[in-house]
Amino acid sequence: MPSLGVLGTLVWDTIHGPDGGEPVEDWGGIAYSLAAWDAIALPGWDLVPMVKVGADLRESADRFLATVGGISSLDHVLTVPEANNRVGLFYHDRSRRCERLTGGVPGWSPAELERAALSCDALYVNFISGWELDLESAELLKRRFEGPAWCDVHSLILGVGDEGMRQPRPLDDRAAWLGAFDLVQVNEDEIGVLSRAVGSRDRMRDLLSEGPEAVFLTLGSAGAEWMTRPGTRWTEENGAAAGAVQVETIAPPGSTDPTGCGDVWGISCFASLLAGAGVPEAVRRANRLAAATAAWHGTAGLAERLKGIAREMGLEDVNEIA
Repeated sequence: MPSLGVLGTLVWDTIHGPDGGEPVEDWGGIAYSLAAWDAIALPGWDLVPMVKVGADLRESADRFLATVGGISSLDHVLTVPEANNRVGLFYHDRSRRCERLTGGVPGWSPAELERAALSCDALYVNFISGWELDLESAELLKRRFEGPAWCDVHSLILGVGDEGMRQPRPLDDRAAWLGAFDLVQVNEDEIGVLSRAVGSRDRMRDLLSEGPEAVFLTLGSAGAEWMTRPGTRWTEENGAAAGAVQVETIAPPGSTDPTGCGDVWGISCFASLLAGAGVPEAVRRANRLAAATAAWHGTAGLAERLKGIAREMGLEDVNEIA
């Protein structure tokens, strides 16, 4: 049975909305991606989470993981002595926020990564902390991993400043990082750090020049754009190598919480591609599921919400794991 490795960090989130109401506390980070997989899991595929958890929150993490369907093994959910990552998210409006990180869960060494990842058939990497992998480990993937590898850049371009505040930083060795993955996901802020080109298409083309086969640019409520390298497995049969898909359904006005939307978007798009969908259809599905996430707060109950959206899209059988 094929397996999807999901590498990221479970984070305990405290979300402060712009309206000043009671904050929402729940599992976040890679938990959003896992909840989305629970809703849209590919028939016949196993899920292999690759996560390090601080000993202080391991019991709580195990309770969350027990709710995620399709997990074949927790062998690569490792307990570490460091305090688990916790993030305070402070929204200035419905899209802009600042982020404060505490905790110190370490990344994966090349040896650890080799033991966990190389037996998988596809790999989804989400840089929640930004140091899940160092460049040596990423280059190991490029050399040794034979399946498709997805990278959500996310916090790879964020440093940690005073009192744990996250702040943008340039990505050293950009070419080596981007070239280590087949598919790269960025948002508008991230691609602005990675490329000095003008305009989204030129920026995506700039990133493609470093080696990935496809780049996906999420645009919040405006949807997403994509660009593929001609002649790759992701290029459309009609030869189309770039496109954009708008969001069909967005959250009701005033209800939007963008936390986790990109995490849901990425794994949803990747899962659709692995199932054989073309890029435009995969992006359309990901848009819809991410928009539904924006109408939710936290991860509790999110998988059931997304299962309902999947049924509306005619994907009612995707979460029936063989």
